[in-house]
Amino acid sequence: MRPITPDEFDSFHLVDQHAFGGGPMTEDDRRVFMPRMEFDRSLAAFDGGTVISAAGAYSFMLSVPGGQVLPAAGVSLVGVLPTYRRRGVLTSMMRRQLDDVRDRGESLAVLWASEAPIYSRYGYGRASWTLSYTIKRGEGALAAPVDPEVRLRLAEPSDALAEMAKVYEEVMASRPGMFARGDAWWQRLVHDPAAERGDAGPLRCLLAEHRGQPRGYALYSGQGKWEPTFLPDGVLTVRELMSSLPQADAALWGDLLSRDLIGEFRASLRPVDDPVRYQLADPRRLRSLLSDALWARITDVPVALARRAYAAPVDVVIEVRDSLIPANAGTWRLTASGADDTASCVAAAGSACDVQLDVSALGAAYLGGTRLGALAGAGLVGGQPGAIRQLSAAMCWDPAPWCPVIF
Repeated sequence: MRPITPDEFDSFHLVDQHAFGGGPMTEDDRRVFMPRMEFDRSLAAFDGGTVISAAGAYSFMLSVPGGQVLPAAGVSLVGVLPTYRRRGVLTSMMRRQLDDVRDRGESLAVLWASEAPIYSRYGYGRASWTLSYTIKRGEGALAAPVDPEVRLRLAEPSDALAEMAKVYEEVMASRPGMFARGDAWWQRLVHDPAAERGDAGPLRCLLAEHRGQPRGYALYSGQGKWEPTFLPDGVLTVRELMSSLPQADAALWGDLLSRDLIGEFRASLRPVDDPVRYQLADPRRLRSLLSDALWARITDVPVALARRAYAAPVDVVIEVRDSLIPANAGTWRLTASGADDTASCVAAAGSACDVQLDVSALGAAYLGGTRLGALAGAGLVGGQPGAIRQLSAAMCWDPAPWCPVIF
């Protein structure tokens, strides 16, 4: 088991194709993907000269509660050839990868889980959630008029990268779960090969400006459709909508949801506290589906807990179970006086513990989007009820964590 070299990439990616039912990359897709590939962070298991399993990681700077940005591993490209499953290959690879993440000084690993039962075995917990929406024609009226000071402007996506990046950075400064985007990630976001559009049109960009400054954007595509009676029934799909000002958010949604000839509007990967849920005149018309998003795995408990902020004072002793990283296991005293205070997490061997939990439950609560109290109600967290309530309240965060892209 070792990292691959660039000339081994095709064999490495073949594992991904078998595992996920995909096909080879086109030259255009490869051109956009390769700048994000970190070969020194790849991992492959070999049987002779055959790559039988694969995993990769991206070097992220991830926002956590309190506006801090921490180095984190964005785990991706994980798969095992179908003929090598159920032999412990994935477990060996996950152990090796977590050791590497910790050795690099990253106290956190995050991923999007292909299947929910897999990653809790390796200490990951569901740390953020996402909504998908559909809304029908005529159902998108807003409850309040749009601020006339917000100016909307159409732009080519590739020409608006600087404005979009400014908005994204402003949002990331206050919302956990987002990773800093370099040029390679922005190129991925606006990548729009015609062969992959289906019946939809090209990717469009709508910018929202307030007093001369970019404060929001929407990336979307439209698909023209008519019913047999020539009734317009098009589809508008939002790829990403981001705003750093409530007025800009309302203006963007107000424009998109009132577009002519559209029978259905669709949006996915939305935050659970999306403002549009409260901006609509009839929020029941926003048909939503909730699913898990980022899973988080803490690789260094005292560092990770000390580097985020807490919404309320907390002083508890936590007993952590971790079968893969022995240094995490044990008792830790976490103290913080509130959101503006620097937290402390130190070993507390011999102290009576207030809360007992697995590292996966701690990871689930880390970004502030999954309540420890809810996990306790499910029997996944034990201890003194008062201490659990205190820790649950302290670890929650507003706004909710959000990762707007699957990596």
